[in-house]
Amino acid sequence: MANISSKSFTQLVSDMVTAIQGKSTALIDFAIGSVLRSFVEATAAVVVWIESLILVLLATTRAATSNGPDLDSFVADFGLTRLPAALATGQVTFSRFTPTAQATIPVGALVQTGDGTQQFAVIADTTQAAYNATLSAYVIAAGAGSANATVQAVIAGSGGNVSSGTISVIAQAVPYVDTVNNATVFTSGADAETDSALRNRFVAYIASLSKATKAAIINAVLGLKIGAACVLTENQAYNGTYQPGYFYAVVDDGSGTPGSIFLSSASNAIDAVRPFTVQFGVFAPVDLAANVSMTAVIASGFDPVATKAAARSAVLTYLGTLTIGQSLPYTRLLQIAYDASPGIVNITGLTINGGTADLAATSQQRILAGTVAVL
Repeated sequence: MANISSKSFTQLVSDMVTAIQGKSTALIDFAIGSVLRSFVEATAAVVVWIESLILVLLATTRAATSNGPDLDSFVADFGLTRLPAALATGQVTFSRFTPTAQATIPVGALVQTGDGTQQFAVIADTTQAAYNATLSAYVIAAGAGSANATVQAVIAGSGGNVSSGTISVIAQAVPYVDTVNNATVFTSGADAETDSALRNRFVAYIASLSKATKAAIINAVLGLKIGAACVLTENQAYNGTYQPGYFYAVVDDGSGTPGSIFLSSASNAIDAVRPFTVQFGVFAPVDLAANVSMTAVIASGFDPVATKAAARSAVLTYLGTLTIGQSLPYTRLLQIAYDASPGIVNITGLTINGGTADLAATSQQRILAGTVAVL
């Protein structure tokens, strides 16, 4: 905000009294309750009010100092809008005890967490092998015991990010289907973009308006939703062969397994800013499961079950933060486990996918939680 010299009510009254006394030789009684003092105080009150309006105006006419609706209005003049809260999406497995007849799970079917606080609706996803576009449903074939489906939180926000194994209730009857469960954590739910994040994205947005640049392409994908990620590889085909004039983007919606709708949206966004005649491809990240196992020694006085559960939860949460191309440091898991509870006095036997080294990810991969065991 501009650096202006503001004055308090007391300062204004004092300055006016001093000015009057310096100019007048009579009728200069400023005792409390006098006519002249009342006039000066009334004038000072109006000046303070006008001064506050000026300060508010200065604050709301700059992105750096405006907030909420004022910030929205400012960036809207440049064609930018605040990103709304994101719906958490992820994969669940529908299973049954008697796999005799074919079962269909329609788009829109509801499932929920065991405590009933979060509901999720089945959505169409052509990347899932069990999805049948003609039926607009996921199909568990006769003789098959289960099928994977993509679900989306009913209410947008970070509340839709749930731990593995918490979605366990089918909220409405689905013939020939008995159970549901999520094997992995949901991490793509996010609250609406904060003022600070919007200001930072506004700067990136202005810098990308030249288009046909790497920054413009990445910004186009990041602007699709909260939690989006994008990694670009230039002059190389997806299979690794040299291909000048081509680039590919590995994009994610925050879940690690983006659906066909997000991939299509990312492709359209990139196409709007790509260089003329340059070709490109859009791909989902390849899932790289991190199967973690460790043995924890618990201090006396601490509940072993609860303490180990806290360590497991902390590891799962950290794995959910890894994005495209980000590797998993072996020793980082030790730190996370120790920090999970003061009751953990030692960690031994830590392995990642059976080994004791970092788990590296390429620009085409995203590390997701596999099995996490704290013994």
